[in-house]
Amino acid sequence: MPRTKTALDQLSADLLDGTPMELSRFAGKVRLIVNTASRCGFTPQYAALERLYQEFEDRGLVVLAFPCNQFGHQEPGTNAEIGSFCERNYGVSFPVFDKIEVNGPGTHPVFRLLKRERRGLLGLGRIQWNFTKFLVDRRGQVVSRHAPSTDPEKLRGRIERLLGAGG
Repeated sequence: MPRTKTALDQLSADLLDGTPMELSRFAGKVRLIVNTASRCGFTPQYAALERLYQEFEDRGLVVLAFPCNQFGHQEPGTNAEIGSFCERNYGVSFPVFDKIEVNGPGTHPVFRLLKRERRGLLGLGRIQWNFTKFLVDRRGQVVSRHAPSTDPEKLRGRIERLLGAGG
């Protein structure tokens, strides 16, 4: 029986090199989706995100990074500069997408959906800062939202449970 596309899987986004990518490519995987920035106090979280990706990729985890320049202009670079920074400083091998907006009228559809599914502090949908994290299960359901200050390593147990769930 064919799997029905979830709302998230019906969306697409461009990678840093401009290549469009259907998010349905990640259907059946556990997804950790993060808005990122290269000049943020939380930027070192790239290292933990990469460790989680390397450790759990074979079991079905994918990390999806969406650079954003809406918070303190902490992602001013071009897509090429962002890609080079991520690779050079953190060895990032997970998909990094085109720079997007996560709030306001220009909000990318991926973040519009994520914010609608999991509201933040005090029930607000608005992303408060860089490195807000969303966990999506294998069925494409947004199961949790985590503050920028949450170390990705603290999500390890939850990721393992979602990976073990298998469906």
